[in-house]
Amino acid sequence: MLEQLDITKILFLDIETVPQFPSFDQVPERWKALWEKKSNSIKRDTDSTVDELYPRAGIYAEFGKIVCISVGYFSSAGRSYQFRVKSFYSHNEVELLTDFCKMVDKHFNDPNDLLCAHNGKEFDFPYIARRCVINKISLPEMLNTAGKKPWEIRHLDTMELWKFGDYKSFTSLDLLAASFNIPTPKDDIDGSQVWKVYWEENNLERIQLYCQKDVITVAQLILSFRGENLLGEEDIIAV
Repeated sequence: MLEQLDITKILFLDIETVPQFPSFDQVPERWKALWEKKSNSIKRDTDSTVDELYPRAGIYAEFGKIVCISVGYFSSAGRSYQFRVKSFYSHNEVELLTDFCKMVDKHFNDPNDLLCAHNGKEFDFPYIARRCVINKISLPEMLNTAGKKPWEIRHLDTMELWKFGDYKSFTSLDLLAASFNIPTPKDDIDGSQVWKVYWEENNLERIQLYCQKDVITVAQLILSFRGENLLGEEDIIAV
């Protein structure tokens, strides 16, 4: 199947999310009670307190927000490919979601287009959709799964592709990249540190660079799955 795909029809993406507040003591009272209930499932495996667990709130669309969406796509360049990457990042979630959705609606609205991410079906795709709905932003058709049959949903997930039908395991992007000898995208920060870089360092640019590395790595994985050569640095263009 992968060998038959036109990879110039794939939009690769990755998102970075953070808790909506810098710390638990700044969370409104109603949301404190809701987080306490939500965090009970996490506390089964740790002795951490509710406030110590709050940095994990960013992984839940109800308690977090998106601060960066990085995207990438292949374009033909003679006999090889170029890979173009772009990021939507802002403290204003409505602004970045609106700009992202406009781009998808304009450039990836063909029935043959695909979205691709690592663990995208469980995290990135539904997270974007939920935050759009919360912020009253119209969903791009690519993310609107309501009423669609499974084969009508044009989503690719590199973690799912790697499972080969095994639903018991989770394979991180970093581990899968290492398996294919792809440079690690985690050479600066990893996902667990994004909240700190955002709320304590106020460094969106650092988060954006990290997010773009993940997108490039996902694209490299698709090339590896297809048995093709990896992209060189000269093949990657920021737009």
